[in-house]
Amino acid sequence: MMKNMITSMGCRLFMLFAFVVSFCGKGYAQEITAPNLEKLQIMEDSLVRAADSMYNAYIPDTRIGLSERFARQLVRALKIPNSYYYPFDSLKKLVNIIIPDDNSFKMFNWEITPNNITRRYYAAIQMPQEKLKLFGLSDYTEQLGKGAEDSILTGGKWFGALYYRIFPVEVQGHKIYTMFGYNDGGQLTTRKVLDPMMIDEQKGVRFGAPIFGVASTNYPRQRINRFILEYKKGVNASLNWDNEHNVIVFDKLVSLSNDPGRKYTYAPSGGYDGFRWANETWNYLQDLIPVQIMKEGEQPPQQK
Repeated sequence: MMKNMITSMGCRLFMLFAFVVSFCGKGYAQEITAPNLEKLQIMEDSLVRAADSMYNAYIPDTRIGLSERFARQLVRALKIPNSYYYPFDSLKKLVNIIIPDDNSFKMFNWEITPNNITRRYYAAIQMPQEKLKLFGLSDYTEQLGKGAEDSILTGGKWFGALYYRIFPVEVQGHKIYTMFGYNDGGQLTTRKVLDPMMIDEQKGVRFGAPIFGVASTNYPRQRINRFILEYKKGVNASLNWDNEHNVIVFDKLVSLSNDPGRKYTYAPSGGYDGFRWANETWNYLQDLIPVQIMKEGEQPPQQK
């Protein structure tokens, strides 16, 4: 019952965001008038207080409702003309606000903990326009189950995560944003994800694309549509971009109990795999940094 209630609240929040999507021309007047700037500063102060409440409410069950209230306040602030160009410097200390290098959108992204087990993820994508155009996302992670790596998600459905990096690529002339995210919503596992995202201003946001050179577990003749690194809760595993070598690097995982079917037994092995972008594909790189097994008394080689 609790899961259904939380899912229902998440859907209501998505509908709130979807309701304010405004289809307008690209008149990108980037200046915020002095009266509107003053309004945004006042509203940002209110948003900071609302964000603090939704994170730290003494009764955890109230945090979903407080998150909905925060979302309504955020929408009111973003309706102010040219709000896209307001930096929200104070709010970004509490809420994840992430923008790709090409400045093609701004994402507001946060996580709520309504109880000791559950995590709910929220996001809204604002387009760089004078009048508000906002795409709300609804956390659909629990409904995906074993099909999480294979699914294509549209209509605001989304593999919920907190994003920490965006890497744009092009496939057949279309921009795809590889979203680096973190999801701690599993009871026994934590997940990091590479999720391809495309934005069509008329059709909305789409997640998932077969741009990874990895075969699906469920459909071996097909590629996965998102890459998910899943491992034992409480363990640290990395998934990030390496500027020096222009590759994505992530921990190679192994089952601590030699049971590959149980993700909650997975932990880093000490080696690293990766992906390199070439020919419109994230090509898999095995043993990018291999595990070095030393004999007793042997010294590791000196790094050059």
